[in-house]
Amino acid sequence: MLHDAHNHLQDEALASHLDRVASAWPDLAGVGGEMVVNGTHPDDWPRVAALAVAHAFVRPAYGLHPWDVGASRPSDWLVQLASRLDAEPRASVGEIGLDRWILDSAAPDDPRLGGVRPASMHEQAEVFGAQFALAAARNRPVTVHCLQAFGELLPLLRAQPAPARGFLLHAYGGSAEMAGELVRLGAYFSFNPAFLDRRKAARQETFRAIPEDRLLCETDAPAMPPPPVWRTHKLPPGPDGFAPNHPGNIEAAYAGLAALRGVTEAALTGRIAENFIRFFGPPR
Repeated sequence: MLHDAHNHLQDEALASHLDRVASAWPDLAGVGGEMVVNGTHPDDWPRVAALAVAHAFVRPAYGLHPWDVGASRPSDWLVQLASRLDAEPRASVGEIGLDRWILDSAAPDDPRLGGVRPASMHEQAEVFGAQFALAAARNRPVTVHCLQAFGELLPLLRAQPAPARGFLLHAYGGSAEMAGELVRLGAYFSFNPAFLDRRKAARQETFRAIPEDRLLCETDAPAMPPPPVWRTHKLPPGPDGFAPNHPGNIEAAYAGLAALRGVTEAALTGRIAENFIRFFGPPR
């Protein structure tokens, strides 16, 4: 079975393709193959919840993404998050994290940010810490986004308890050397097939070195499409010209990672299934 440890099936870019993706997933992923669908703001949490009700293969995750920390949100957003976790035993916390790219590198009119005010690192850290503590207190899986901000993230991870089951660094972009300490802190690392681009040699080397019992695979759909040669599943572009990444490209993540590590796809798939169940829990 194939598991997608991180995507955004609720995203508007996939709305017109939901029936196509959902009908194809069980055959593509195999019996028991699941996807973790990550909310990014209280506004989209209801869509994530509805997908989890409609499809047995969806594991819901609720969080406030660092890109959305600067957006308007209910004053009781953290209470709402806790209530969702209490009401949904299979739910995890995510996507949460830190992002310096939006402060230092993003263009002010970047359409991916939707005109939202970029939050300061201090504000991001406060929101991250509150959500990470909530996950730790309930021992829920938690998915962490970190972009150009490991210098800020590592001290936070050292300073507060993690969930006993650990935490996931999705589309891990840090070094192999840093991964050693992160493993000791409880980290898992998900490989994204966008890393199969020949310009991503450093990330490929990192994922060759990560311990096999800490590996997961993801798509981050509709974002981060794999290079065209690895793109086994395609969706048509929307009005903005963007062709969303199909969750079916999880096949490329497994095939590409197996090739990088010099193992068979069958062996890698079995190992990642064990890791997925250990971290996220048994299937429904």
